[in-house]
Amino acid sequence: MVTKQEIKLIKSLNQKKYRQQLGLFTVEGIKGIEEFLNSEFKLHRLYTTKQIFNASKIDTIEISENDLKKITSLKNPNTALAIFEIPKSLKTEGDGLVIALDDVRDPGNLGTIIRLCDWYGVKNLVCSQNTVDCYNSKVVQATMGSLKRVNISYVDLFEFIESYKGEVFGTYMNGQNIYNADLPNEGIVVLGNEANGISEKISSLIYKKLTIPQFGQSEDTESLNVANATAIVLSEFRRRTIET
Repeated sequence: MVTKQEIKLIKSLNQKKYRQQLGLFTVEGIKGIEEFLNSEFKLHRLYTTKQIFNASKIDTIEISENDLKKITSLKNPNTALAIFEIPKSLKTEGDGLVIALDDVRDPGNLGTIIRLCDWYGVKNLVCSQNTVDCYNSKVVQATMGSLKRVNISYVDLFEFIESYKGEVFGTYMNGQNIYNADLPNEGIVVLGNEANGISEKISSLIYKKLTIPQFGQSEDTESLNVANATAIVLSEFRRRTIET
């Protein structure tokens, strides 16, 4: 049985300020929990309606489906909920290819971008302070475990880019066609806010503006979702490493 105090604590982790104060975040679903159990993340507490985890190695709290509904953030709870400790982020040196996000607000977009970084071997993801928290439960769900393999830092993005010695790229509606651009093996690629793109302040530091060209003829077509744009950008940067 889950106590009222435990329910209050778990529910509080839906808010960024309490995640930061307590240094904890939630993971839901068997696959996601197993991913984090097999990582360097430290388990704080694990609630499950079935003993599906190795009880001899993991201290689990068996609860009812009704109790799980009280603590879940999902519409359809998935058997288990775990609380993990938030690790200290490693310092980002800017080595290799780095993705930088300027005020990305949608949890689903950030979760997908983290998965893309994992898939394309991008070890460092740098976020502005007002980008959505990577330990938001919706972000964690969307990462499908990739969160444990990507180093994510929240920084003063202007200062970080200004101090960087390599090339800085950014995605825009009007820029050089990415399919014709000379793309190096390393550098910073900046992607902006879903509605407003890259801010003017950050734009002042961009070395080269890149555009993903539209092949459709309709002027009514919306611009690409930032996560979709990230997929295309990373694919192009990585494709050049195969061709050279």
